[in-house]
Amino acid sequence: MSNIEHDEAAIVIIGSGAGGGTLAYELTAKGLPVVVLEAGPYLRNEDYVNDEWEAFNQMAWLDPRTTSGSWRIARDFPNLPTWIVKAVGGTTTHWSGATPRFKAHEFAARSTYGRIDGANLLDWPITLAELAPYYDKAEVAMGSTHVHGRKPLPANNNYTVFANGAERLGYKFYSTGPYATNAEEYDGRPASIQDGFNFQGDKNTSKWSTLVREIPRAEATGLLDLRPESHAVQITHDASGRADAVLYLDKDGNLQRQAARLVAVAANSIETPRLLLQSASPMFPDGLANSSGQVGRNYMRHTTGSVYARFSDPVRMHRGETMAGVIADESGHDPDRGFAGGYFLETISLGPAFLASFSDPGAWGREFTEILEAYANTAGLWIVGEDLPQESNRVTLNTTVSDKNGLPVPNVHFDDHTNDIAMREHGYAQAELLYEAVGSVGAQRTPPYPSTHNMGTSRMSARSEDGVVDKWGRAHDVPNLFISDGSVFTTSAAANPTLTIVALAIRQAEYIADQLKIGGI
Repeated sequence: MSNIEHDEAAIVIIGSGAGGGTLAYELTAKGLPVVVLEAGPYLRNEDYVNDEWEAFNQMAWLDPRTTSGSWRIARDFPNLPTWIVKAVGGTTTHWSGATPRFKAHEFAARSTYGRIDGANLLDWPITLAELAPYYDKAEVAMGSTHVHGRKPLPANNNYTVFANGAERLGYKFYSTGPYATNAEEYDGRPASIQDGFNFQGDKNTSKWSTLVREIPRAEATGLLDLRPESHAVQITHDASGRADAVLYLDKDGNLQRQAARLVAVAANSIETPRLLLQSASPMFPDGLANSSGQVGRNYMRHTTGSVYARFSDPVRMHRGETMAGVIADESGHDPDRGFAGGYFLETISLGPAFLASFSDPGAWGREFTEILEAYANTAGLWIVGEDLPQESNRVTLNTTVSDKNGLPVPNVHFDDHTNDIAMREHGYAQAELLYEAVGSVGAQRTPPYPSTHNMGTSRMSARSEDGVVDKWGRAHDVPNLFISDGSVFTTSAAANPTLTIVALAIRQAEYIADQLKIGGI
């Protein structure tokens, strides 16, 4: 492992998840030494426990944050509006493994959907054709099933119910993937043992994460200086406006300074804008790289909700992979349905404790206990759909609430757009019809969970006045500052975001390495 001196200007990456971990590996593989600052501990897969609540407390980012807005999360989970991980590997250690690609029209949402009141729509400055080669590279790296010759996962009972309902409803595009979970040994990772609740930690290592793949490979190059429990609190800059250092708190709470030749921020769509806003200075009074006023704005979290259906006979949805199937028929843009954009239906299961917490937060009484008593006979799916960007949906600094270090916590403000509501209602109705088609005896609509697909807040734009970074994730205002996570998403599309984050990071690493060679940064 590299040990870079604090006063030696380095490539500094903040965060080790899908974006940061991938960028670190790709740069070290090109012979470039990097420092990775990770706010959380270095937990290995064997450290995690196969218990939902205990694993949650091991890995979740539980530092205080606040929320506002009309979304139900503000009532149900006011201290946990977003669900992210604070550990090496970031939120790739807590994810379903789903790896669908964005569609061509989703990179051109403004051109495709037209003007929608209340939405801050903008076309991405890149196209699907430009990203397609990097999608290929990401899918190979992650081991996505159903593509590049990768064997599909076997169907579990939850998927069988799901697929039979899809067929009877007339859907055509459903399958057990793509997922970045091995159906057979691949790339040094074993096949899935169908071990149920492995969203969090995945002790078997059959599911891709940067903890399993990119971080160990970057360490093996000898060019990675990984510093866990190092919480970045400010990016400083020189008189010309170039980033020159990152200030961070080490595990003992001591303030450290790492000199930087280049800074890449990959701290998730909540902590990334928080850090940029905390890095305000006389030259950047509204926050670093924020001349557009767009830092923190256009927060998106996907339009979600779940349906859990009850049957007369056992389903045992907890057996096999937690997320084991996708229906793509509703993911296109068909405004005749009453909304712009589309959504996926994806199988899901929760343990009894989590189901009790999320099925109808705060509920009590006979109708609620009926859901839990029918657990063995229950099948589940969730809706994952495009959430339109709104300028007013944003992350700001709450100067009235501080974390343990005395720093203002992020406040997450969100209001559903009417398009989100119409899409969710359509998804609920289709899910209920799907389950009714195979004999369900009842169904429960669950409200959205605390956000896990956090996107936007530092979006890509062709013009500097419209966003924070350019097509490479390079800040319009600061030439050696990059954003390397889902913050850069111009729009959310319908697909789960991780594959796109990884593809963008691989592409960004190539650009950074080329620019460093020619002195372009």
